[in-house]
Amino acid sequence: MITKRPLIYWVKNSNFKLQMIVLVVILFTVGARLVPLEMQKLIINQAISMRKVDLLVRYCSFYIIAVVAASLLKYAITTLQTYIGQEALAKMRKELYAHILTLPLGYFRKANPGMVVSSLITELAPAGEYVGQSIAVPVTNVLTLITFAGYMFYLNPTMACISIAMYPFVIYLVPKLQKKSNKANKQRVDTTRNLSSHINETISGIHEIHGNGSYSIENRKYGAFVDRLFKIRIVWILYKQGIKVLNNFFQNLGPFFLFLVGGYLAIQGKFDLGALVAFLSAYEKIYDPWKELMDFYQVHNDATVRYERVMEYFDVEPEFTLEPEGREPVKLTGEIDIQNLGFTVSGGIRLLKQINLKLKPGEQLALVGFSGSGKSTLAQCVSQLYKYTGGSVKIDGYEVDELTKADMVQNMGIVAQEPFIFSGSIKDNLLYSCMAVLDRDPDKESKMPTRDHMIESIQQAGIFVDVLRFGLNSIVDPEKEKELMDRIIITRESFHADFGDRLADHVEFYKDGQYLDHSTVAENIIFGSANDKSFVGKQLATNEYFVDFLKEAQLETPLLSLGRETAKQTVDILGNLPQEEVFFEQSPIPSEDFEEYKQLVARLDHSTLQDIKGKDRDMLLQLALNFIPGTHKIVALPSVLKTLILDGRQMFFNKVSVEKPDTFSFFRMTEYIPSRTILDNILFGKPKTDHPKIQDAINESMIQLLIMEDLLETIVELGMGFEVGTKGDKLSGGQKQKLAIARTFLKNPPIMIMDEATSALDNRSQNRIQGLLETKWKGKSTLISVIHRLDTIKNYDKVAVMKAGKLMEIGPYDELIAKEGLLYELIHGAK
Repeated sequence: MITKRPLIYWVKNSNFKLQMIVLVVILFTVGARLVPLEMQKLIINQAISMRKVDLLVRYCSFYIIAVVAASLLKYAITTLQTYIGQEALAKMRKELYAHILTLPLGYFRKANPGMVVSSLITELAPAGEYVGQSIAVPVTNVLTLITFAGYMFYLNPTMACISIAMYPFVIYLVPKLQKKSNKANKQRVDTTRNLSSHINETISGIHEIHGNGSYSIENRKYGAFVDRLFKIRIVWILYKQGIKVLNNFFQNLGPFFLFLVGGYLAIQGKFDLGALVAFLSAYEKIYDPWKELMDFYQVHNDATVRYERVMEYFDVEPEFTLEPEGREPVKLTGEIDIQNLGFTVSGGIRLLKQINLKLKPGEQLALVGFSGSGKSTLAQCVSQLYKYTGGSVKIDGYEVDELTKADMVQNMGIVAQEPFIFSGSIKDNLLYSCMAVLDRDPDKESKMPTRDHMIESIQQAGIFVDVLRFGLNSIVDPEKEKELMDRIIITRESFHADFGDRLADHVEFYKDGQYLDHSTVAENIIFGSANDKSFVGKQLATNEYFVDFLKEAQLETPLLSLGRETAKQTVDILGNLPQEEVFFEQSPIPSEDFEEYKQLVARLDHSTLQDIKGKDRDMLLQLALNFIPGTHKIVALPSVLKTLILDGRQMFFNKVSVEKPDTFSFFRMTEYIPSRTILDNILFGKPKTDHPKIQDAINESMIQLLIMEDLLETIVELGMGFEVGTKGDKLSGGQKQKLAIARTFLKNPPIMIMDEATSALDNRSQNRIQGLLETKWKGKSTLISVIHRLDTIKNYDKVAVMKAGKLMEIGPYDELIAKEGLLYELIHGAK
């Protein structure tokens, strides 16, 4: 198990070939570092003193070659040690993550997600850095120290002894300081983890903080953590810096003795000047490897502390074996036999007591009871999510405790009350269980569910219409889906031919030469979709090209007049009303901009259109361009202006087609609009209202058409590519539950565990799922369902009633009602 491995394990098991290459490069590096010192001596004693230019050039050439070689070799060592370290770090993270995934669920009830993230991302990084340096740094610097020390003894043994005499003091003092630094570092790691956990908890519970206004409470809690970390880091950094200061002190003390003794010997003629310069350079150079060794010593200690802390945190044995040895996962039929089942958690709290029940293959059991009675706990013990502490749970005669995880997932599908939806597409989440089962199967591609099976599962779960809507609202890539675009254009023609008259009262179709009362003035002028963001939204009113066109088409002045009148009338009518959305639903001025337009109207009281400049002009033009006659009833759009706009539409098309042909996709019945959704392209118009009945009528017509055109499955498949966002946050709670149910249906397991799986669904959807379980799945899969609605349990084979962790009664619904026991009491209480 990874948590039992010491840090040295990763050093021993790192890339052996690269480590050997590093050692070879180190030998050449040490030699290259020594050459410049000898060249210094020869340059002074021979080339300069003998005044020989050829020797000066030769020795200087050797010097620079050695310096360049040493630099390149040092870079090579750094590159290799970085690769070795990062490779080891990647292995650590992968293996630790794999271990974390196998830890018991009970562990995660106590562990904070912030701690887990911090451990994997931050705390392990120094360990990887250490592994990369573990051979290169000490070997390089120890050899360099020995080489330079030897060279110093070669130059002058007496001075060499003086130079080295102070290092034993450093070797004695540094570990003592480092021990105190390690202690502070452990406190820092623990406090940082706690702080990370607190931040994670705060962000997760931000709705409660806002709801209760508990800002000061949370600030105090956070401040206490920060203050503690502040004190700990001060101590830790001071110890670290103390070690550096100690090193620097002894390093700077050395030259004092060297100048004193070396200078005396040189004056006495016992030490030549070149040798003195070379000796001083060697002493200066010897500090670099010593400093790197001290830094490495601190890296080693920091990495060890963090690594051990991380491994201690996750040093928990998995409760179940993952894969069976020497056999394939067993295939179960779903016969369940529970005898004297008990489950006790830490503190001696008994959540389940003496549970006994039996289910034949294909039978369906409804678990009901009071809140906290142990229903979900029982389901989780049967599904091996929790390891029960007493009694027996057998499936087809196999003890659940002794089955591997592979055995369980092969035969069981689980839908939780709050199912987790992973980042990715709907299809990724739909196939999640199937991919897990087939992960190691060499033929998994051929065994994966087909498109038809996936569509069937989402239909059964009731999420089909949602997925279809996602598909219809998707934007097609023109380069990849040319054939689909051509088919959609044909489908558009069929839609207008078959459903155009029926929907004419509800949809304003795009017709050239006709003013669109339910589109903005800007949309009427452009009569297309912009591919350039500078022609979209608020930027259009300030777009120089578009404004110049309005002047050219003699539209600017009438539009400014429309904007001025619209602003004045809107402010007059809504000026004294509260700025609530209900009053602004049909207002041409959004509530958030109302105050700014109110001030603008006050400024315009005594101004002509010609006097309006700058931002005021932009605001009026923007208001006019966003005006929708069918929605904004405050002002009537003059028929003369409509005619001007229709004339301008043709002028704009002619102008842009020549000058900016790729900037817009114009509305043409025979052309696809790449920047619009599939729905927009088929509809080729805009609904006159967003009333649900109108939307339903459009959807029904669209589905009929897609079926007739044999496009339904294609669009649904596009919908399955919809990205659900982090934790599925682009889906509603009901959609998440439906997707989780569809995932289990697609897996088609012999045993299903459903823990209040429809709690987020409306009554109609719940009844639909329940009806499906009672027909398609009855006799096919053994079902244990934790029920929250007692009116759905009548057709279950058995009903088990729980209270305070005990199974109070079990049997068919009619028998239990006839007994007038606890179930009878529950139902009447619910009524």
